[in-house]
Amino acid sequence: MSSHSLKNTQSPAPKQRSRFGRLMRELWFQVVLGAVLGIAVGLLLPSVGKQLTPLSDWFIALVKMIVIPVVFCVVSLGIASMDSLRKAGRIGVKALGYFIALSLVSMLIGLVVANVFRPGAGMNIDPAKLDSSKVPAAASKGFDGLEFVNNIIPESLLGALTGHTIIAALMVSIVFGAAMNVSGESGQFLTKGIEALSTVIFKIVNWVMRLAPIGTFGALAAVTANYGTQSLQQLGILVLLFTATCIVYVVVVLGAIAKACGMNIFTVMRYFKAELLIALSTCSSEAVLPQLIKKLEAMGVGKSTVGIVIPSGFSFNLDGSAVYLTMASVFLAQAVGMDLSWEQQLVMVGVMMLTSKGTAGIAGGAFIVLASTLSSVGGIPLAALALIVGIDRLLNEGRVFINVLGNAMAAVVVGKWEKDFDPVQARKALHASGQKKNKLESKTLEPVEADKIDVH
Repeated sequence: MSSHSLKNTQSPAPKQRSRFGRLMRELWFQVVLGAVLGIAVGLLLPSVGKQLTPLSDWFIALVKMIVIPVVFCVVSLGIASMDSLRKAGRIGVKALGYFIALSLVSMLIGLVVANVFRPGAGMNIDPAKLDSSKVPAAASKGFDGLEFVNNIIPESLLGALTGHTIIAALMVSIVFGAAMNVSGESGQFLTKGIEALSTVIFKIVNWVMRLAPIGTFGALAAVTANYGTQSLQQLGILVLLFTATCIVYVVVVLGAIAKACGMNIFTVMRYFKAELLIALSTCSSEAVLPQLIKKLEAMGVGKSTVGIVIPSGFSFNLDGSAVYLTMASVFLAQAVGMDLSWEQQLVMVGVMMLTSKGTAGIAGGAFIVLASTLSSVGGIPLAALALIVGIDRLLNEGRVFINVLGNAMAAVVVGKWEKDFDPVQARKALHASGQKKNKLESKTLEPVEADKIDVH
């Protein structure tokens, strides 16, 4: 072989970016950078940080703009592509059973922790002296079953797809997908059209998610500037106890679920690191719903399972909120000097199982649920909510983190239960980042042989 032909077969290796350059292109690293800069601005320039709230609000508004179309495309396509509608019903029943079981376990964990460590004991707060003006007006409303049903049924078919309530969009998407499934050729025509729409919608999702670092920067700058360390000093024990409970919950409860599915919870968190960081900093589960759906499908969970479990899970499976509800309720009772019996606490859990579903999709989520429960059960004065208004934003971070991770695991569990989960594809996806790193290093050392690397 001539030297000229040898040169043609051995093309020069492409110029490699530095490790920092590769990191800067990763969304999760950009989010971390935005978080660090936001905290720095909030601490060093609080007057500037307080003005940055709109950055977070605008990002969350953009995400909410696209969430309902994503839910519609994913759910309707998932059901339309099923062999039979019985499968959709089976997945729904299994998902609902899992949601109820995990919600109950989560609430009981919060109950036990609050009773064992008693974070509010000895505070002896007089509710009459609390400033209840900071408590949201919606908090004075109890659980309304009629309103819950009204939120599920939209005024019009298309109205649910232009509104902001996920639970109504979920119902319409299920009905629409079922109708396409049994409509023969006409249904297939519509299915192809929605598949094309789905491609466009997820392209918009990708564009919106590139703004996540800016939303993170604005959110943490504003929170740090507005609350600083003052709230932590006042109610630091509750914040630390709830944070520790969240960590134990992730490692023990979700860790056991992941192990039962043949996975490691820390590897799962690494795979969803960008989504978890965005949820943690913006305190919005909806902000990561579209990306969570895409990543779960890439991880080997069937599209039909993901399409039903994730949108419904974001309304009915809020494990982090469940831990918070019972812990905060017992804390407030202890703070005002009330001694709740176990019977009263178990009744409270039963009411929360209803109220936590009835207020799904309402802004201010878990805090409003907490208020609704106190109104329904009675005994604990609503004015006591003023105690935790200031730190609710801090507690919300732990709630949202567990909500997102818990719903990801719910999709895996139901997928495995339904035999709609590919463990081989899951292993490839979960370890892709490590394989990618090794592949890049191999390319640097052996540019000619890099294509021969085994990536199974």
